[in-house]
Amino acid sequence: MPRQTQFRLESHAGGVSALLLGTLLWGTAYIVVKDIVGTLQPSFVVLGRFAIAALCFLPWLRPKPGLLRAGAELGCWLIGGYGTQTLGLQYTTAGRSAFIASLCVILVPLLLGLAGRRIVPATWVAAALALLGIALLSYQGGRLNIGDLWSLGTAFCWAGHIIRLERFAKRYPTLPLTAIQVWSMTALSLSWVAFDRVMGQPTVVDPAAVPWGWLVYLGLFTTALPTCLQTFGQMRVSPPEAVILFTLEPVVAVILAFFLLGESLTSLQLIGAALILAATYVSQLPSPAQV
Repeated sequence: MPRQTQFRLESHAGGVSALLLGTLLWGTAYIVVKDIVGTLQPSFVVLGRFAIAALCFLPWLRPKPGLLRAGAELGCWLIGGYGTQTLGLQYTTAGRSAFIASLCVILVPLLLGLAGRRIVPATWVAAALALLGIALLSYQGGRLNIGDLWSLGTAFCWAGHIIRLERFAKRYPTLPLTAIQVWSMTALSLSWVAFDRVMGQPTVVDPAAVPWGWLVYLGLFTTALPTCLQTFGQMRVSPPEAVILFTLEPVVAVILAFFLLGESLTSLQLIGAALILAATYVSQLPSPAQV
């Protein structure tokens, strides 16, 4: 095997590994957020996790115009995703939220295809397998509610972020780009808290009642680290492939919801998890051009 080809394969494998680890960490967020939204306003949950994450990236903050614009745009997509996820979990289950948000597995290749990107057949097969698996794994029936609609907004925000990150991750260094993203999200979440105050929502929090341990976990392990891993991974992995890897997130969410929140885990859900694993495998098969 030529050295250049071997390096490209190793680089791709590193990107896949980074995205898988980030996905595992993101999957734990549903359980933590579901547990604390009954204690804190959603805007405070989002502000707390981003402020903690932002402090981690302070040494890499670079006020360069192009980098600032890229990071700010990505931050807007992310605050939309995290914000709608947090709002949705007030009204729907962790499993349903994970299912609806994971509709981005279809949105990403669909939007890229409409924009003129060639999508290989294996990607569509993997996306279909993943979507069916997510349906069996997470969807629990019942009528749509406002939480489900917020979760649909999450799917669109994740899709937008994944598509735009491909461009910016190849242009700017990982840590400075991640730093701008996280600091942008912190500033936007401050605006959300201010809006809550204007609307008459409770904006005074008793520090003794704040679940600081969970907030630190959200900030470090479900925001700072996976955002950095995603930026690194998408330098090496295309958006259609990346979004299929991200469908492992509801597998983690539903399994943890079963053990920690007492939510159901049926044989159909186990079949769904198997289909998602199959989709991940199909997404990693080489295209005809690579064989």
